[in-house]
Amino acid sequence: MRSMKSPQTKRAADASEAPRRINTRPRTIIRLAGCATVLLVGLCLLSAGMGPLKKDKTAPGVKADVLTVFITGNELGAMKPCGCSGGQLGGLARRGEVFKTASKSARFFLDAGGLVQGDGEQDLIKFNVLIRALGLLGYDLVNLTGKDLEIAGNLGLIESMGADLKFISAPGVADANVPAWFSKRMTLKGKELRLIVASFDARSGRADRIGELFGATSDVQTLKILILTGCEFDKVESFVEKVASVDCVLCTSGPERPEIIGSAGRRPLVVSVGQLGKYVGKLEARPGKAGGPLKLSFSAIPVSEDLPEDEALVELYRSYQQILRGSGLLETAARFGLPGESRYMGAQACKACHEYEYEKWNEKKHAHAYATLEEVGSDYDPECVVCHVVGMRYESGFISPDKTPMFRDVGCESCHGPASQHVLSVGEKPTGEPKTTCEECHTPDNSTHYGGNEAEYFEKIVHWREPNTAGNVKVYKSTGGSKD
Repeated sequence: MRSMKSPQTKRAADASEAPRRINTRPRTIIRLAGCATVLLVGLCLLSAGMGPLKKDKTAPGVKADVLTVFITGNELGAMKPCGCSGGQLGGLARRGEVFKTASKSARFFLDAGGLVQGDGEQDLIKFNVLIRALGLLGYDLVNLTGKDLEIAGNLGLIESMGADLKFISAPGVADANVPAWFSKRMTLKGKELRLIVASFDARSGRADRIGELFGATSDVQTLKILILTGCEFDKVESFVEKVASVDCVLCTSGPERPEIIGSAGRRPLVVSVGQLGKYVGKLEARPGKAGGPLKLSFSAIPVSEDLPEDEALVELYRSYQQILRGSGLLETAARFGLPGESRYMGAQACKACHEYEYEKWNEKKHAHAYATLEEVGSDYDPECVVCHVVGMRYESGFISPDKTPMFRDVGCESCHGPASQHVLSVGEKPTGEPKTTCEECHTPDNSTHYGGNEAEYFEKIVHWREPNTAGNVKVYKSTGGSKD
């Protein structure tokens, strides 16, 4: 386990002193060989013309007598809302506007880690992009979880881009030489303030050693923040009793919206960091009365779609889409076999017998779903494409717009299932499985207004005359169909 000496004995706590670089032992990952070239090209794309963000101007009326710590975490690869419906929150390109709500002279940007959700090839590419994005946004500190450290070490991205960011991680989460704490000298109302952020893994069972991370009491007023990784949202209360010397505890689990856990007036103040970048946590520290403890308050600021986007981060996302286009991930996506001899045929195969239904469908938005991705440049992003085509998750389904143009868009077989047996038997046999349900794509993230309005949405896709057609499609019972 890494040594946990205090900041006072280990080294001077100074803002200009950067934490040590990551020195993770390389490990062999077979799949990296396939995407190594993509990542190298990606690094060039992300570096070309990607200077730091323009110095932002603090919004008028923002006071400088408050220290503001902006907190994010659990990005889980969510860099931008899909944009398929209005009212969506999030987006790295809009986050900078939230940061402008605090004075530049008294603010700190902190990410609690959890950059990507998995370790597939697209996750590896995303990790690279997210590190670059946090640097462009001017983050002061990033906490790396065990998964973050493993990916960073295997790809060598932190070594190459570490000059822009400083990192910490909980002791013992990985075989890496990364500090467990970070300190910065700041000023609050003309007086020196020391901000110390430490990382600890709640699963280690060594809560009694947390005090060593922050060191002895100092004459300088200190704001102590503990990032608690591996914490269970509903059990964090019992852990907090052991860290009374800390001012604020950040629990890395919890709902999408950051929130205060327990009482807002207790010490330490315990908050969750949120998920998917939909909100930014805002921890504010004000001088206490007569030199007493800092007064803390916490709020969650939505990253709403009406906020302007920063062009540098918009361009970064475009570069990410270019990397995906050149990666071949769309064509090599994992696919499941279909039952029996079923296979997809394409909407044209249905037209001969169902001409009315075909023509009515062709007037609906589902019939032009792929074009909406082309308009925003996401037409080679597997995470987006899967809901805009037929059968991408299965053999004989969509592969790419060039190889399988007949499966572009949300076609007949998306809802009715593979049609080969139905077509070959001239309608004697039913269409097969799988039949995609509406809610598989119309999730709360993708369709913010879908929940509770299913019947209204269903009416938008009606394209049939036969009264029993709805019953052959997997839909909500509230729409008159069934979930057969």
